[in-house]
Order: sequence, then C-alpha cells, then structure tokens
Amino acid sequence: MGLIRRSFSFMLGTLAGIYISQNYNVPDIKKLAETGLSLARQIERTHRKPRNQKESDDVSE
Repeated sequence: MGLIRRSFSFMLGTLAGIYISQNYNVPDIKKLAETGLSLARQIERTHRKPRNQKESDDVSE
C-alpha cells in the first residue's frame, strides 16, 4: 500500500510540474545556477586576500 501511495504522489507532482512549466514563465534553473556561481566567483576574486611570498614558498616545499 505504501508503494502505491508514494508512486501516486510522485506522479501527481510530476504532472503538476509539467503543467506549470508549459503554462507559466518558469526560469531555467540551470542558467540561474550558473549565473549565481559566476557571480560568486567574481566576488571571491575581488575580495580574496593576496598571498604573500613567504606563504607561497612554504606551500611549494
């Protein structure tokens, strides 16, 4: 009984998702995630603390 109940919920959710994506302007999640990741990398590069020469010498040894 539990398998049928879970399958029904999954199928209902899938059908609702298909209906919503076809009839409403839903943003592309992959593109949105890539944009956010790009923005985070840019902020990290801008605010990254510069490495001094002694720290870089210690890492290479």
